[in-house]
Amino acid sequence: MLRIVQVPIDEIYVPSSQKKEFDEEKVLPLAEEILEEDNMKPIYVRKGKGRYVLQSGVHRLEAMKLLGNVKIKAYIVQAQKF
Repeated sequence: MLRIVQVPIDEIYVPSSQKKEFDEEKVLPLAEEILEEDNMKPIYVRKGKGRYVLQSGVHRLEAMKLLGNVKIKAYIVQAQKF
């Protein structure tokens, strides 16, 4: 079972594949929703070389940055092997 941890936002690398999915228009409404409800689903990251690599949750990450947060709830998952 995965456990939720607090990850420093400035230690999260966003791969280009995640950046392609990013829609700026979704961030502000999501940030407002986070402020109102405070029950944001954690993002998914994996450990990389001296940093975390975002696997899922680019909009939640950007919304938390917009709100000025320095940490975000995350699940740490294993890298997928192909």
